[in-house]
Amino acid sequence: MEYRVMEKINAKTSLLGFGCMRFPLNQDGSINEEETFEMFDQAYHAGVNYFDTAYPYHNGASEPVTGRALARYPRESFYLATKLPIWAVKSIDDVKRIFAEQLERLNMEYVDFYLMHALNKERWETIKKLGILDYCEELRKEGKLRYLGFSFHDDYEVFQEIITSYKWDFCQIQLNYMDKDTQATTKGVELAESLGVPMVIMEPVKGGSLANLPEDITERFKEVRPDASTASWALRYVGSFSNVKVILSGMSDKKQVEDNLKTFSKFEPLSNQEQEVIENVAKTLHSRVKNGCTACKYCMPCPAGVNIPGSFQVWNEYHVYGNIRETTYNWTKEIPKEAKPKNCIKCGKCEKVCPQKIHIREDLESLQKELDEVVG
Repeated sequence: MEYRVMEKINAKTSLLGFGCMRFPLNQDGSINEEETFEMFDQAYHAGVNYFDTAYPYHNGASEPVTGRALARYPRESFYLATKLPIWAVKSIDDVKRIFAEQLERLNMEYVDFYLMHALNKERWETIKKLGILDYCEELRKEGKLRYLGFSFHDDYEVFQEIITSYKWDFCQIQLNYMDKDTQATTKGVELAESLGVPMVIMEPVKGGSLANLPEDITERFKEVRPDASTASWALRYVGSFSNVKVILSGMSDKKQVEDNLKTFSKFEPLSNQEQEVIENVAKTLHSRVKNGCTACKYCMPCPAGVNIPGSFQVWNEYHVYGNIRETTYNWTKEIPKEAKPKNCIKCGKCEKVCPQKIHIREDLESLQKELDEVVG
């Protein structure tokens, strides 16, 4: 197993981290604990020592299952990470209640890595207003948490403000070869390294999209490494950054665990040739986007209630990745009937304010027809 040291806090972590938000499920939607425990054993005995859960994962069931799985190993042999849901916090009393509940759920006396969950500008303001970090420092003094960090979902400027405003022990961002110019971006990676803040990476395979690519793209990877999975390319891309200390993978079955262990047991950063392959693949995939919607939301709210940027995202991602299962879920679950493009009244208000000059009305009509045919 590849290990990296977070010099700032002297923590030696496995480069592969076990993400606990996509456990295998039973038919009734509950977590299949037997299979989950087998996956934990598979990973732990191969050297994985970083396990990442959160208060809302699996509707609150992830923390208890994670705690029961880890209770079978010596406490000092692993690092446990969980997160404070800032969106659910209105006062310090909420922080006290939630953290106490988390320790109870996990059946642990302390948490190693504690994160302010999914920070954006608004949630950062909440943290400052309520003095949440001061309270977390009290928890640290009491020995209930060891390292304090944050996970992030916003623009680079917000990331810059947050990471430079506090002496963080670590931070967690979304990064993959398709999203390197969004959210914190690779500029954020460079900034964190310059500040000596070690990084944990989430969504390295973009929720599975980079593990199941169109056949013509997969062939490009196979020409260079015939026996390597497409997921391994995405993981190795992220692991090629020296300040990346943990790469989280939300594994759902034992085959995924096995494939990831193969990648990280003898980890190899991307060669120059492989970096070029990745760049060309990303360029090709980005070229398949149907329109240039940047989700700026200048077009919102739509008078007819259409989720314009959300609909374009589903459409664009379908053409980029060709993932019918993911498209079906997003089209049926993420875009409700009342927000679908078919409700467009063609008033043209959206097109007057669109910075990208997209033919929104025409594209909405096209995507409605196409996605209805794809989903069936």
